Amino acid sequence: MAIGSKNLDAASLRERSDAELLEELREAKETLFNLRFQGATGQLESHGRLKAVRRDIARIYTVMRERELGIVSVVEGSTDGKSSAGDAS
Repeated sequence: MAIGSKNLDAASLRERSDAELLEELREAKETLFNLRFQGATGQLESHGRLKAVRRDIARIYTVMRERELGIVSVVEGSTDGKSSAGDAS
């Protein structure tokens, strides 16, 4: 993964509940805000991290939209089994 991404690939996001996705989204948006602030004040060391966090946010929104449209089923509580809809692609 890119700089700043912490195990936020699509497969691992699909295994999380809606509440966990919303919490991860909130944290990513907060991180993006802080990085933008650092960039404005000249304190940002890694500009690649901005891109990585924006992609993480987009990835979270994509998984949430897939669930909204019924493309991928929601896995509630069980993390040991994979959803069959997610494996078909």
